[in-house]
Amino acid sequence: MKKRVSNSNTEQSKAHGYRFTVGRFLEVAVALVFLVFIGRFLYIGISNKVNGQNLTAKTEQLYMRNQVLKANRGTIYDRNGLAVAQDSHLYTIYAILDKSSINYKNKPEYVVDKNKTAQKLSQVLPLKADKILNYLNPSHSVFQVQFGTAGSNLTKKQKVQIEKMKLPGIKFFETQSRLYPNGNFASHIIGMATPKFDEKTRQQNLEGTMGLEAWYDDVLTGKNGYQLSAVDASNFQTPNSAHTYKAPVNGNNIYLTIDSQLQAYLESRLSYVQNTFNPVSMTAVVEDIKTGKILAASQRPTFNPQTKKGLKKSYRNILVQDTYEPGSVFKVLTLSSSVNSGNYHPNQYYNSGSVTVNGSVIHDWQPRGWGSIPFSQAFPRSSNTGFVHIEQQMGAKTWKKYLKRFHIGQKTGVTLPGEQAGTIAFNSPIDQAVTSFGQGVDVNVMQMMQAFSSLANNGQMVKPQFVEKITDANNHTITGYQIKNVGQPVYTKETAEVVLKNMRRVLNKRIGTGAAYQMKNQSIAVKTGTAQIANLKGGGYLKGNNNYIFSVVGVTPAKHPRYCIYITVKQPRRMSKPAEVILSSIFKPMMNRVIMMSKNDLNSSMVVKVPDMKGLSYEEAEKVTQRVGLKLIKIGTGSKITEQSYPKGQKQQAGKTILVRTNGKLICPNMKGWNLDELHQFADLTGVKLSIKGSGVVHKQSISAQKPLKTGTKIKIQLKE
Repeated sequence: MKKRVSNSNTEQSKAHGYRFTVGRFLEVAVALVFLVFIGRFLYIGISNKVNGQNLTAKTEQLYMRNQVLKANRGTIYDRNGLAVAQDSHLYTIYAILDKSSINYKNKPEYVVDKNKTAQKLSQVLPLKADKILNYLNPSHSVFQVQFGTAGSNLTKKQKVQIEKMKLPGIKFFETQSRLYPNGNFASHIIGMATPKFDEKTRQQNLEGTMGLEAWYDDVLTGKNGYQLSAVDASNFQTPNSAHTYKAPVNGNNIYLTIDSQLQAYLESRLSYVQNTFNPVSMTAVVEDIKTGKILAASQRPTFNPQTKKGLKKSYRNILVQDTYEPGSVFKVLTLSSSVNSGNYHPNQYYNSGSVTVNGSVIHDWQPRGWGSIPFSQAFPRSSNTGFVHIEQQMGAKTWKKYLKRFHIGQKTGVTLPGEQAGTIAFNSPIDQAVTSFGQGVDVNVMQMMQAFSSLANNGQMVKPQFVEKITDANNHTITGYQIKNVGQPVYTKETAEVVLKNMRRVLNKRIGTGAAYQMKNQSIAVKTGTAQIANLKGGGYLKGNNNYIFSVVGVTPAKHPRYCIYITVKQPRRMSKPAEVILSSIFKPMMNRVIMMSKNDLNSSMVVKVPDMKGLSYEEAEKVTQRVGLKLIKIGTGSKITEQSYPKGQKQQAGKTILVRTNGKLICPNMKGWNLDELHQFADLTGVKLSIKGSGVVHKQSISAQKPLKTGTKIKIQLKE
């Protein structure tokens, strides 16, 4: 028995010792852990760092908000101060659905009443309430939702309307965009700026991608500012806290040499020819060749920079990026060179019809020619054989020297991206001969305009230019216009006189090729051209009556030119009328408009300022606008004006239509005949959403006139030329 008790005591003693050891070990371990924590806290407290990161700086970052203050991109104006490209801040609406989103006042920052929210938003967005409810009730849990295209590109006015509803959880983010109010309007000249995400700054900015928008991107782009301020846990700025602020610097503005009224008229004439005769391409330029200022310029195919319609088919700027054989308009340069070099003999005779050069036969456009005629008739008759003889009389060396003086084969340096220099084939006598009438030489349109300027400046060429001046955001001029003389291919005043005399004879019905361009009682001089098109597949040139580049160049006044119009039309696919009739349908109305406008200093007196009409009766406003030369359209059933589509003091072209909103009910107007600008004014004033298809003016509208409307209603509009 005693032995058994002894064993039991021994076992108890051992167990007690084991527990004591474990307990001691745990005490030491806890103490060590505690010491580590104490040491860590002491280290953090003294050094204020964790893993090399400064805790004070990190805390400040957590409660400091760095807000980027966006700079506006500079505006592009026409020569009279009318905006043709400007910033337009649009907004995208979104809804927060996560119920954990609570602000510092413990109020919900999520959508509380989905039915009410849907009903309210349907008054502004072009969506029905049930469609909005579908967005607000997604199939799976999400933090926030957007409303598709219907919730994008909202105007400032629409944003304010929704904000006034004070709907919890409804938020907006701003998207920068560019507004091109005139649609198809010198699109390849003005170009386009589109949003681009900058990986470095994590910001979205507008970047010029075409035309002057691209060339002057650095000039137009502003510098963003920032605001660094202290915020609380709910991201609201704390009162009396210090903050750092740097104001944004808006981009510089560009004033073009282009005249809006002249440009709009040119676009309408080109559209007429495009729709009627369907050419492969067209170009047209109106220039003050005394100064080099381009007053209007366009091309077909073209695109609408606002809607991007047509962009895929017309990305190239034909005016500078495409080269072509100019044909007989090039004879202006050949004749100038011949006269100036003393090799023009107008009273000598030659046999027209054909001429053989190194075994190759060159024909006149009139296969049998006109018999033996003097060289004085070679230009008005546009005789190729006559100009081969003229080139031979000059000699290849002299002719090549003049081609170089006219800067053929050299870029003009005009401020448009992607200019092509062109080429000259001048290796053999046959190459040299055909260049005399515009074959074997590739040019761009601006090279030809530069060469034609020698007619107006006693042989001096001036560079074509699109920019009148550059101003800063406060409208202080940074760079003003300067005429840029680029060479003097012709040295005598008499040379230009001889060439202009020959250009006037082109209009002569008996011997000229340009009788179709005659304008009664107007002083003009012209040269026509019909250039063959190279067959890139089979060699040689294309056959067929329409496979040419038809062209005409004309100047006014005929004796002392100031203005020049140059038009090319390539391969009309519906050639129901002769080429000269097609070209004259652009040339004559444009030349008539230039002559008329030049008498009033190209319409500078026809730009007016929009008056302040708010608070006036419609009858009073009509009288005010009539006095300044504007037209008025009333939206609403009331008699008192509450809003106007353009702010007071803004410059607009005389004759422009301005929309005004009156009190009373909103009813649908008869929009037949309205243009795009008037439609945009209507949408801005009313908040009505327009779905526009086609081009031209309004032909059909989905809601008939006099029907009641509400904000957010969608109207389908069909345009027709």
